[in-house]
Amino acid sequence: MAAVPGLRTVRRLCSVALFLSQLYVLSGRAGSLMTTKHSQPQSTFAKSLTSTSTNTPYFKAAETTEIPSYVTKCPSNGLCSRLPPDCMTCNTNYSCIYGKPATFDCKVKPHVHCVDQNNHEQENFTINMTCQFCWQLATTDYVCTNSTNCMTVSCPRQRYNATCTVRDHIHCLGNRVFPKMLYCNWTGGYKWSTALALSITLGGFGADRFYLGQWREGLGKLFSFGGLGIWTLIDVLLIGVGYVGPADGSLYI
Repeated sequence: MAAVPGLRTVRRLCSVALFLSQLYVLSGRAGSLMTTKHSQPQSTFAKSLTSTSTNTPYFKAAETTEIPSYVTKCPSNGLCSRLPPDCMTCNTNYSCIYGKPATFDCKVKPHVHCVDQNNHEQENFTINMTCQFCWQLATTDYVCTNSTNCMTVSCPRQRYNATCTVRDHIHCLGNRVFPKMLYCNWTGGYKWSTALALSITLGGFGADRFYLGQWREGLGKLFSFGGLGIWTLIDVLLIGVGYVGPADGSLYI
């Protein structure tokens, strides 16, 4: 009878051990399922990252297709030696002798097409020019801004600060845009012949002074009858020699 309780105890221990083993197996399966469920999207996300990183195109810098502004000044298929200076790049030799002929090696800029004497397209060529700086050119070789604020009729004759630009077909050394002091030489449209004719015929009524824009002098001559004729004779002389001019300070036509 003592063996029966011992056998029951062994059976209980075996059942407990079997239960624990089944519980361990079930917990291991659940853990594996959890890991597979979580690992699958991670691997998919990793694949997506890998695919995007490998399939992402390389963005190259956009190639510039805009045509430079200087191309509009460059005649197509013209002689290279006659191109404007803005269309070429030259190796300037500042050691040339002033006033003497000089030869410079030049190259056309991108998007510029020119030919030689035989109508063959070329990029490298030479130009012949006189060795001198741009500000030393003749007045006919550049264009300057004009001023309408200075007085042309004054003693001494007034000057103004002008900005000059070399003409396109002229080649020279240094900056092609330069400042220069010029004499006032603008005109407001007044004619010397008209002013002189009015001074001789109607000068006693101040018509010449009114025409030149000098209203106060004109009123003075009008109400004094030309200074009893003396002022009229003096104005004829002064307008005749060009001493009296338009009130705006411009030159006669």
